[in-house]
Amino acid sequence: MKVAGFTIIRNAIKYDYPVVEAISSILPICDEVIVAVGKSDDDTLQLIKSINSPKIKIIETIWDDNLRQGGQVLADETNKAFDAISKDADWCFYIQSDECVHEKYLASIKEAMLKYKDDKQVDGLLFNYVHFYGSYNYVGNSRRWYRKEIRIIKNNKSIRSYKDAQGFRKKDNSKLHVKLIDASIYHYGWVKPPKAQQAKQESFHKMWHDDEWMKKNIAQVEEFDYSQIDSLEEFKGTHPKVLQDRVNNQQWSFKFDSSQIKLSLKDKLLLAIENACGWRVGEYKNYKEV
Repeated sequence: MKVAGFTIIRNAIKYDYPVVEAISSILPICDEVIVAVGKSDDDTLQLIKSINSPKIKIIETIWDDNLRQGGQVLADETNKAFDAISKDADWCFYIQSDECVHEKYLASIKEAMLKYKDDKQVDGLLFNYVHFYGSYNYVGNSRRWYRKEIRIIKNNKSIRSYKDAQGFRKKDNSKLHVKLIDASIYHYGWVKPPKAQQAKQESFHKMWHDDEWMKKNIAQVEEFDYSQIDSLEEFKGTHPKVLQDRVNNQQWSFKFDSSQIKLSLKDKLLLAIENACGWRVGEYKNYKEV
């Protein structure tokens, strides 16, 4: 069984993306990792080269910043990385630049890939998600956070990155048939120094919206205000080893007061149902579990 990882990145240093950690977290179970490095305003290319693994294969790209509808440029770049994967790879492990896999899941991920490698009814593998917010000590626990997403797909080029590259679909727009596996993706996109987070917001939303929307909806401030969140809970687990230096070196302070939870009565009711039986009312699923 051959496994290829793939990811995209641009301006990793400027916006403080933990892309080295993201790539390093999947390297142990990958035979190659394709990194599509977009032309950047910083030394992102050298940063990726610093990983210094023979498994890393870099392709240099130029992002089309005119693709500002629905984050389409992210899917475009993701497809470039996917298409560069060796033809003899069986599975393709997609990791975004602000995600990590805990080493405790690597064995079960590999086991699932072996189990379903030759199953033609399975297009991909579905992961649970843990979304960190504000600091490495809190995770989102409200309905605003997506619970699952596809991160491993068969090496079938009829599969394409979908919309803003959060998931995948077939070229005919049909949903992938996937198996949920016993593993989680840790998402750190909302854990950055407040200045870096604000800069990221200003850059990131340009991939979705025009200049007029940006003026109306993105605050012109130096630091991101993490206090504007509905509900969080304290994280009781451990972080991936590859991310531990970032955890230890956090330079900003953030604490969430549980008495300040901002949920409507409707949201509290829906969350109670979800917590009681695991069913999320009205949940959007960009996949079909089999």
